[in-house]
Amino acid sequence: MALLPQLARARAQRAQRAQESTQKSAQKPPRPVDPAPERPVARVLVDLPLAHLDRPFDYLVPVKLDDQVTDGSRVRVRFAGQLVDGFVVERVDRSEHPGRLAPLQRAVSPEPVLAPEIATLSGTVAARYAGTRSDVLRLAVPKRHAAAEKQPPRAPADPPAFDAPAARLCWSPYEGGETFLAALADGADPHAVWTALPGPDWPAALAHAAAATARSGRGTLLCVPDRRDVDLVDAALTKVLGPDRHLVLTADLGPAARYRAFLAVRRGAVRIVLGTRAAAFAPVHDLGLVALWDDGDDLHAEPRAPYPHTREVLLLRAEQQRCAALVGGFSRTVEGAYLVDTGWARALSPDRATLRDRAPRVSITGATDRELERDPAARSARLPRSAYEAIRDALRRGPVLLQTPRRGYLSSLACDQCRAPARCPACIGPLWQPRSHTPPTCRWCATDQPTWTCPECGGHGLRAPALGEARTAEELGRAFPGVPVRTSAGDRVVATVGAEPALVVATPGAEPVAEGGYSCVALLDTWLMLARPDLRVAEESLRRWLNAAALARPASEGGQVVAVGDPGIPALQALVRWDPAGFARREMDERRSAHLPPASRLATLTGPDADLADALEQLRTPPGAELLGPAPHRRGPEADAVESRMVVRVPRGQGPALSRALVEMLGVRAARKLPAVRVQVDPVALE
Repeated sequence: MALLPQLARARAQRAQRAQESTQKSAQKPPRPVDPAPERPVARVLVDLPLAHLDRPFDYLVPVKLDDQVTDGSRVRVRFAGQLVDGFVVERVDRSEHPGRLAPLQRAVSPEPVLAPEIATLSGTVAARYAGTRSDVLRLAVPKRHAAAEKQPPRAPADPPAFDAPAARLCWSPYEGGETFLAALADGADPHAVWTALPGPDWPAALAHAAAATARSGRGTLLCVPDRRDVDLVDAALTKVLGPDRHLVLTADLGPAARYRAFLAVRRGAVRIVLGTRAAAFAPVHDLGLVALWDDGDDLHAEPRAPYPHTREVLLLRAEQQRCAALVGGFSRTVEGAYLVDTGWARALSPDRATLRDRAPRVSITGATDRELERDPAARSARLPRSAYEAIRDALRRGPVLLQTPRRGYLSSLACDQCRAPARCPACIGPLWQPRSHTPPTCRWCATDQPTWTCPECGGHGLRAPALGEARTAEELGRAFPGVPVRTSAGDRVVATVGAEPALVVATPGAEPVAEGGYSCVALLDTWLMLARPDLRVAEESLRRWLNAAALARPASEGGQVVAVGDPGIPALQALVRWDPAGFARREMDERRSAHLPPASRLATLTGPDADLADALEQLRTPPGAELLGPAPHRRGPEADAVESRMVVRVPRGQGPALSRALVEMLGVRAARKLPAVRVQVDPVALE
């Protein structure tokens, strides 16, 4: 114990000496540095997430670093008295700014990791989403792994063969599909919005599109929502192109593997790249096609600033690099319909005869008076008689999928007497029951409430307005004894199931692919999926239902889809008709009349009331801007984490002006060192 004061004094003395040394070195004039003989000025994007400093700065390239500093390489520079990282955008002969330039401190690596087109794209994305290029480059360029750089470069892959008959067979069911394929093979840059046929053939269609693009000597970038889709497309690419002719680039590869894959793409060894949103900025050489599958999936939205969407990033790349673009899915988003409506893209849709041949038969419980006479609860029961009979009959032919919107056991609880939502007395958070043998628990503070009392009526009983997938599986196991029951949800996602009879209960997005397709798909609790307070709730619900229904067998093979809900709901009617394009057009018309995206542009500003009011005073809104709010907004589960949110809406043509105004406002606040306000341009969800 006697050594502690001595150690403290020693640390204080070392800190004082370091401070004195820093002050002395700052007082000394910098030593002259010999500049590089050619292109001695480096324009560096410094890694500073401050809007008022989001521009390249000129530095002098010392002669000793001449052979280590290249366009796109990583360097260390001194900025505001600190050593910070940066990327060399380019080296030039002279600086446009008078005065003496500070020299580069260190060359981190001579590897040119920042491609010129990605440097340009980072500025475009930052301007689109009112962010900074440093934040975009953190998403675009993975962290350096020195050992991966030292490994010998990967040998360039041989050009894949193009099986034209197989490709035409894959794309011929779509109106304009063969024309689109021929344009890719000829080196053209068509834009298309693709509504895929139900079934397992969509990965092969993407693979043939990549092969057609490769025939013209160009590269392809394919982005899908999650790892399961990556595995499906990866297998299709290997089958169509052959082994080692494409590369998978995802965030879950690990630092070393991801950096090795990134270097292989940057060096041009591989020109066909498949990945999730982490691959949207992949520096593919001679990019000829960008393709996105299921653009309505919220996994395509980046949760980190400046919150870019993969669809917008790829469309910006298509415009910037003049390459082809393909946006596909079983459903169609309103943004996809807008691309078709404006003429930017062409619709690739199957004809109705082919669709009837490939799609399962879709029905809604309680859709006819006769069914209501047989079962008056056909529209209100969770599993009506007709749905039960359809499941029972389908189990004789193969597996049955049941989609339920909530995961867990009892996902929400309410008082069984007055029906008031059950809330935690400690933090007012909602109660739920994660498993059958656990007491009710608060979702926010995780406090158990075994003796909960309703504050409204004093009751102690609880009921479940909505059941999770675990409770659903438990009830189905009792209803169909002897039938295997499997669940897929959360962190327990099952990729595939066999062709033998079984009940598969899954949440949206976690549905396994069945060998040969499901004999029946039952969509439960459709009212619950439509009850979310979100602008895109109908569009998103139809997308999730179609993705599940597409896993069923065709109607000619006995495949059927049973939706439990109100037959009068437009989204369910679109499901019965299998008409996502028509539904997207109607949604677009309604949003256009209501001045909502994509006909307009939105930005949300979130923060404490005082900071938000100050930011709005500094914001120079463009003509035609509307301010909506402020409204309370909860960013976290804690009861005291309530802030305010303001929505700024402008006509679509004023979108760039709004983004510039937001950047200027953030720059002023950063320069004055004022508290940050969270800004999101065109957020995916607006609750």
